[in-house]
Amino acid sequence: MKKLNIFLSALLGLALAACTENFDPEVGPQHYLPESPLAMDDVSMTKEASAIDIESLIEAGDPIVIGTVSVAEGAMPANTVIKAEVEFSADADYSKSITLPATVDENNQVTVSASDLQDAYFNNITRNPKQVDLNLRTILYTVTNGAAEAIIGKPGENFFAEQTVPFTPQFKVQISPAYYVIGAAGGWSADGARTQKFEHSDADVYDDPVFTIIIDSGGDDCWFAIGDDAALDAVSADDWSQLLGTKGESEDLTGTMDTRTNLGGDHSFHVQNAKKIRITLDMMEYSYTIEPVNIAESYYLIGGPGEWSAESARTMAFSHSDKDVFEDPIFTYTFAGTGGDMWFAFGDGDAIDAVAAGDWSKLFGTKGESTDLSGSFDNRFNLDGDHSFCVDGKAKFYRFQVNMAEKTYTITPLDFDPYVYFIGATDGWANAEQKLALTDDGGIYTGYLYCADPNGWGNEFKFQKVPGDWDSQLNSATFTGGITGDFAAGEDNIKANAGEGVYFVTLDLANLTLNAVKVETMGIIGGFNGWGGDVVMTWNATDYCFEATGAGVTADGWKFRVNADWGINLGGTLDNLVANGDNLSAVGNTIKLYPTRKGADNIYCTVE
Repeated sequence: MKKLNIFLSALLGLALAACTENFDPEVGPQHYLPESPLAMDDVSMTKEASAIDIESLIEAGDPIVIGTVSVAEGAMPANTVIKAEVEFSADADYSKSITLPATVDENNQVTVSASDLQDAYFNNITRNPKQVDLNLRTILYTVTNGAAEAIIGKPGENFFAEQTVPFTPQFKVQISPAYYVIGAAGGWSADGARTQKFEHSDADVYDDPVFTIIIDSGGDDCWFAIGDDAALDAVSADDWSQLLGTKGESEDLTGTMDTRTNLGGDHSFHVQNAKKIRITLDMMEYSYTIEPVNIAESYYLIGGPGEWSAESARTMAFSHSDKDVFEDPIFTYTFAGTGGDMWFAFGDGDAIDAVAAGDWSKLFGTKGESTDLSGSFDNRFNLDGDHSFCVDGKAKFYRFQVNMAEKTYTITPLDFDPYVYFIGATDGWANAEQKLALTDDGGIYTGYLYCADPNGWGNEFKFQKVPGDWDSQLNSATFTGGITGDFAAGEDNIKANAGEGVYFVTLDLANLTLNAVKVETMGIIGGFNGWGGDVVMTWNATDYCFEATGAGVTADGWKFRVNADWGINLGGTLDNLVANGDNLSAVGNTIKLYPTRKGADNIYCTVE
């Protein structure tokens, strides 16, 4: 059971304290108390609790009557009195409960403070004011000579007057199921506001009163208010008084809110010079936090491998993960070297539009030397010149990565190795034999990997640039551009989310992205079956190959394809199968496909 307060602070010599499931030994459940000489069979207690309307009881100053204790004649030890505590729970199994001290008067009537129950219920069970059936049970103690306390009965079996009563908590605050931003990019209409709905968890709004949203500002001078469905319905009827505004100044980024009716004006929120705004509401406190950020959805390189023109820049967009820019402010652009000096800058869509109009001041340049490979940047209008970036162009490729939250950059010259190696649970983290091959000079590696978890460690893995060299590892943190498809980022490792099997993998070391598609079926299709279906192969986990017998492939052409779809297919030559390769012409019935490059540099197959 969960104890909120342990009774008998002065009477039992124990501190009245709050605690959680992890009990402090000094204030935890009193299982260590000795058993009272007064037996449970000698004690009875009436059930007198009735419907509990907390607000009415608190207003009247009345306690909650639980029941009256009776002791068999002659059973009470000398110089002994009865003390009590009562446990309350909103569920029958008392999995989430509160225990409060009770008063036992001279007539042995047991009562609990109504305000104590309201506060404990509100802070520890739920803040939802709806009526519930409240379960309660009483634990009794004896106190002898004012000092020697003892529990009546055995802990866990010593409950008296177990009963269930209707309980109506005090109504402390109104929280609606949904809230919206009106104004900003959505405009000042109810329809526009409904496109700007706050996100919320699946929990009851009184248990989780926090709502969040990220909105587009709609310009450098953004005004907005907040409302629920009732407020938006009122706006549609030209009543704006139910919207929420700030109690402070419109420009305050934190504060508390109230309705316009209570504020005596609109008191709208005001944010300047931000492209996006994250708003967090705590509706239990009617408080808000506003986080402006000047990060655009897209950025573009200008110059470098392209021209110094707006038209050229719009063809060189930075890549970005599928996360929101608040969660991931990093943008990446990779370009090929030319063998000579390359000068470039970058900017968002507004900056590129300004370039088209002859204004170059909104572009970003380095705060340091043009040849610095890392540093910080700012707009040209804040610098003393263009401060363009420069590389010598001698590397095959350059990765230009910017952190728009910190306004920092890193330029990395790239010369890609021919393979990256897979190491993980499949082989007990002992061998890096499966591998992906560089199939594009721009840093894209592709191939097939068999992911399994024979030891029950979790179907996870990493990559290594050099087999066996952990200093060359590529882990989940490496792929800042995102891990998508049937792989996912773990704490440090990468997870094969779709379970044991073979995956087709695309790893982009230039843009630091990773994608996987699980091979549900590897099929053979060709002239032998009129290109009308797939002979489905079977995976042999011992030999790391797909097998098919009786296929009957013929010289008029055939290929392998994944999941009965041409999006991922293999052709070429038997000893070097490549994506979208030419049709194969070997003739035979027994076919084995070895896709993982384990022990080989190529994907290959045998036909007999």
